[in-house]
Amino acid sequence: MSARSRRPSAAAAPSSIALLPTANSYLQRILNARVYEVAKETQLTAAHKLSKRLHNKVLLKREDEQAVFSFKLRGAYNKMAHLTEAQRAKGVICASAGNHAQGVALSAKRLGCRAVIVMPVTTPQVKVQAVAALGGEVVLHGESYNDAFGHAQQLERAQGLTFVHPFDDPDVIAGQGTIAMELLRQHPGPIDAVFVAIGGGGLISGVSAYIKALRPEIKVIGVQTVDSDAMLRSVKAGKRVQLSDVGLFADGTAVKLVGEETFRVVKELVDDFIVVNTDEVCAAIKDVFEDTRSILEPSGAMSVAALKKYVAATGAKGKSLVAITCGANMNFDRLRFVAERADVGEQREALFAVTVPEARGSFKRFCELIGNRSVTEFNYRIADASQAHIFVGLSIQKREEAAKLARTFKRAGFEAIDLTDDELAKQHLRHMVGGRSPLAQDERLLRFDFPERPGALMRFLSAMHPDWNISLFHYRNQGSDYGRILVGLQVPKRDSAALSKFLATLNYPFEDETANPVYRMFLR
Repeated sequence: MSARSRRPSAAAAPSSIALLPTANSYLQRILNARVYEVAKETQLTAAHKLSKRLHNKVLLKREDEQAVFSFKLRGAYNKMAHLTEAQRAKGVICASAGNHAQGVALSAKRLGCRAVIVMPVTTPQVKVQAVAALGGEVVLHGESYNDAFGHAQQLERAQGLTFVHPFDDPDVIAGQGTIAMELLRQHPGPIDAVFVAIGGGGLISGVSAYIKALRPEIKVIGVQTVDSDAMLRSVKAGKRVQLSDVGLFADGTAVKLVGEETFRVVKELVDDFIVVNTDEVCAAIKDVFEDTRSILEPSGAMSVAALKKYVAATGAKGKSLVAITCGANMNFDRLRFVAERADVGEQREALFAVTVPEARGSFKRFCELIGNRSVTEFNYRIADASQAHIFVGLSIQKREEAAKLARTFKRAGFEAIDLTDDELAKQHLRHMVGGRSPLAQDERLLRFDFPERPGALMRFLSAMHPDWNISLFHYRNQGSDYGRILVGLQVPKRDSAALSKFLATLNYPFEDETANPVYRMFLR
């Protein structure tokens, strides 16, 4: 039996439910939506690891599995399928730099009509090529989405094309609502809440309309990022609020002004909103990868980040919670940033700036305080004759541990500033610690591969000659079996033989970088 033939009919709505006017008006539209000529019914996947950790049943509605790796083709195709033959003959147009563009292009290819896609000139080439490969006629115009949108409207009028809006259209909303139709059929048992990312509001409008028509007891919770929360502000204000700027990390939901129709639907049907930050989204991307081995784009992981935040805030246990993972068009070069921020977002990493006396043995004493706790980053460069400042990242299990560690350092005589929530530290400082030092006489620069296990660093420090001073230290956890460490050792020339013996006894792979010209240019 095909996915389409298994769809529930309007009679499936229990007569005992008093339908909300908006939900009722969209129910028939969703039931009659034409999406399965291009979209597939996506899986409802259990996130076993996340479920165990959160003590709730976590389910993922995998819209990242669609042909264009997002839900957007549902609404685009439904809109275009409901056009007249004359309208399709003239063609369609849209303005988009992302998932909507691919959805329109693929839908047009299936329907055999022309599709003009206006994209900003700043659009990454990989996205331009993806749209062109699907048969879309790409027109590059302007520096921003607003520029592209304005030009698309001009072309619409000049060429008699039909504009396919990314969210503010009843047929687009109905197409997205088929996700909820599948969800309720796939899981007829209790569902406590469904978490949905919001950009312009098309996805959550369709999902909430269907759920509130058939299962009004299920909470529908909208999710926005702290720097792109136009819908939340609009609902609070009782009117549409336009943002002056939006964040670009979760670019799929970076909308300055939500739609008129989507605002009306969301205001009536959505139960609550949760706002998430970049670190929380990065942690959610990692969570989904660990459960599914799939990599979501930031907007696609927002629902999972909110689900986790909801559990933490409410103390929910034993509930059935669904997150719609709405996209996986991730730029590969963002993965480095995601990996760096995920542990902070999961509250598994604490960052500190620690001041220690510039005296022999201080470095080792500080490391003894750390003990067997995993070090994620360690930056130090000698700069002052009396004090040294160390930038260090440490693994933690919960946020409260950071304050406890800071108190431990202070009791030992090491002043510590908690930088875990400091954006300057997380984005820039951790990559910039170092530089030249007038105090680095007799310095040898050595690059080591340390086995990534507790005690490796202490073995190094314990075997080192007590008269040698560490003048530079840099370590970053790379997630592999070996840690890469750069060490500056101040070793008198008379101790050259002793240094060679120390390195041989240590038996860690190393390279002497003292003659490296980069060292001479930037660190010496």
